[in-house]
Amino acid sequence: MELIKVIEATYIRDFQIDFKFSDGSQSVIDLESHLSGEIFDPIKDKRAFKKFKVNPWTIEWENGADFSPEFLYRLSLQNKGLQPRS
Repeated sequence: MELIKVIEATYIRDFQIDFKFSDGSQSVIDLESHLSGEIFDPIKDKRAFKKFKVNPWTIEWENGADFSPEFLYRLSLQNKGLQPRS
């Protein structure tokens, strides 16, 4: 199985981002409840949150905060009521 990657991400509103993954799936994910830990403190401000960039595999912010593409993909599957493949 090929590793999943984020190929496109578009800010929607608040802490929601529309993700497109390398397998062609797409999902809007609300990341607000996942912004825990010191590295995420600066991006709890919506103005800072929306300044993410897509790198070759996921999204990241200027301070180095990011989420693994696998984590984001699992969240997208949960949004659709699906379970990740083992």
